[in-house]
Amino acid sequence: MAGRNFRRYRDKPPMADMNVVPLVDVMLVLLVIFIVTAPLLTHSVKIDLPKASSNVNITKPAHIELAIRENGDLFWNGEPVPQEALAPRFAQEAAKQPQPEVHIRADRHVFYEKVAQVMAAAAKAGLVRIGFVSEPASK
Repeated sequence: MAGRNFRRYRDKPPMADMNVVPLVDVMLVLLVIFIVTAPLLTHSVKIDLPKASSNVNITKPAHIELAIRENGDLFWNGEPVPQEALAPRFAQEAAKQPQPEVHIRADRHVFYEKVAQVMAAAAKAGLVRIGFVSEPASK
């Protein structure tokens, strides 16, 4: 009797279709779970918060404009200053609270050594906010 069943399927090629019924069953169960749990996640407690108004306090931090020309001349906020006077000035500015920013404007042809000396003097004095100012490239 069992031999008859095997002979009936011997001439047919193997079935290569995917059975999607279990996949559909799982997806329907997940859909029901999400439908039930979604309202629970959006529930929030209503609170009557106090009303207050505030104005933005925009304060620009003090900064030092330090310019370096191509020949090595230094300018502290537009005033010429010798290299030897930088360390005491940086120390005086580092003692202030809040510390001012140092904006270095160096000529494009100035040697990097000169810029590094200025940065080292500022760092030794304790200034931590040092930045470079550059012009945007023209189009």
